[in-house]
Amino acid sequence: MAQPQGGARAQAPAAAAVDLAGIDITFHIEGGQRYKAVTGIDLTVSAGEFVSVVGPTGCGKSTLLNAAAGLLAPSAGRVSIFGETLAGLNRRAGYLFQQDALMPWKTALENVKVALEPMGVADAEADRQARDWLARVGLRAFVDRYPHMLSGGQRKRVSLAQMLIRNPEILLMDEPFGPLDAQTRQIMGNLLLDLWSKDRKALIFVTHDLEEAISLSDRVVVMSAGPAAGIVADYRVSLPRPRDIAEIRLDRAFHEIHRDIWASLRVEVQKAYAMGEGRELVEGAGA
Repeated sequence: MAQPQGGARAQAPAAAAVDLAGIDITFHIEGGQRYKAVTGIDLTVSAGEFVSVVGPTGCGKSTLLNAAAGLLAPSAGRVSIFGETLAGLNRRAGYLFQQDALMPWKTALENVKVALEPMGVADAEADRQARDWLARVGLRAFVDRYPHMLSGGQRKRVSLAQMLIRNPEILLMDEPFGPLDAQTRQIMGNLLLDLWSKDRKALIFVTHDLEEAISLSDRVVVMSAGPAAGIVADYRVSLPRPRDIAEIRLDRAFHEIHRDIWASLRVEVQKAYAMGEGRELVEGAGA
């Protein structure tokens, strides 16, 4: 069964890959008002740990990921990466977005190679590494294809290779398989697990799909409804590895875990639904 991580917040281990401590993120909007997206976030992700973040639409899951990436500076609190306070971009992390970021005028090979340009890798070596990574994601025969010639799943594989070729120490993924059909999502999930299992990078995976989160993760973190969303539950997933996503979802233990986590998530989803789109979600400038 999923085991909630309760009690007082433990001291982050020295080797923690990502430590978010007391994070608040507030956006300033028109009229001098402010929108508090997340508040009081405490989250530690250890090296080698696969953590998924779930919650209602608009609860700040992507905002949290952007803070870990250094794309957003918190209004309060501290982001630490391997024990060092993050200032600016997190250059030890790779980020896979929901939407493709491939350049349409470049082939699959060229799109993967471009990730090595800032590192000054010689062209011949970059070509070799890019071909190797395309082979690892099952696209050995598609190196010369342009993005418009690839399926959605194939484009996502190119994006995955583009991120991993830099060998980041931390992987950040924002609903990367969201646009794909159910069958392709399962294939991509198994591919991700296979690649991740090779070196067990710290991984934060944002998804709206609870089954996907459980199938992939060591832990599932549940966020509350926004605004001013926080973490309301943190469950450890005790399913054995290696896992096949289709098969693990037939396991009785999987359904027990799903029941436990859904009990927490459902409350927050219902809160978000009850708010309605017309509810005022901003604070006054003096708040």
